Amino acid sequence: MSGAPGFTGSPLVRLEAPRHDAATLACHVADPRALLLDLAEDHAPIVACGMLGWQPLPSLPPEELVMLGLVDGVPRFAHVAPGSEPARRTPPLMTLLATLPDGEAATYAAARSLIDWHARHRFCAFCGHASHLSRAGWGRLCPNCGTEHFPRTDPVVIMLAQHSVGAAARVLVGRQPSFPPGRYSALAGFVEVGESIEEAVARELGEEAGVVARDVRYLASQPWPFPSQLMIACVAMVDDDALAIDRQELEDARWVGRDAVAAALAGADDAPFLPPPPYAIAHTLFRRWLNEGE
Repeated sequence: MSGAPGFTGSPLVRLEAPRHDAATLACHVADPRALLLDLAEDHAPIVACGMLGWQPLPSLPPEELVMLGLVDGVPRFAHVAPGSEPARRTPPLMTLLATLPDGEAATYAAARSLIDWHARHRFCAFCGHASHLSRAGWGRLCPNCGTEHFPRTDPVVIMLAQHSVGAAARVLVGRQPSFPPGRYSALAGFVEVGESIEEAVARELGEEAGVVARDVRYLASQPWPFPSQLMIACVAMVDDDALAIDRQELEDARWVGRDAVAAALAGADDAPFLPPPPYAIAHTLFRRWLNEGE
């Protein structure tokens, strides 16, 4: 993994024209070089060299194809199988994804998010009628009322609360009961309706840990395909390090200094906690915060 957030850096060139012109889309489908990424199962199709396993595009109904874009001029598609179910984020799947180069993982994430969105949105949210793929798979159209629906991304803030500065700086980490033993990460939560990113960061830190945040600053973002979120990484300052942990959300939370974060990221045997995996933006958040102190 590079220093870029996970699931970013896809080589896909997204095309607008095929989403609006059936003839253009048909030309790409008919291209003998066209390739398909079949994600009908939960696992990612990965070949021996650690890359995504593309296959020649078979003959499939147009209403089952999503045109992802071009890579080196070659059309790339994904298959929306009838009755397909959204993927489950299982340990074997995440282990597989961790072996992919950044760009390949990002392409997987785009395909996975689109396919799972179609699986979850088969019916029109306005009238309830069955809808069908449109815009080369980047939308759905209701034949009953004409309403168009487009893939959604839910914004999620993920943040480090920082107490003090310089060598004395510490950040707040927490763990959920579902985490592997010893793992701690940044706190996170969905942005609510009518709320800015900064307001969401402050609210979530207050709700989950009882700290009052100020001076929220953005560091990076990451698409997260389970199911389809935009992770927005931030750091916020707090003046009082007293904690009031919401045990419904967190199993534990604690303050850690730069030495502890550095040991965790280095995989040291005496590290006080297990960090998030490199493909998670929490890992990027820890690393960038750590680098700021150098």
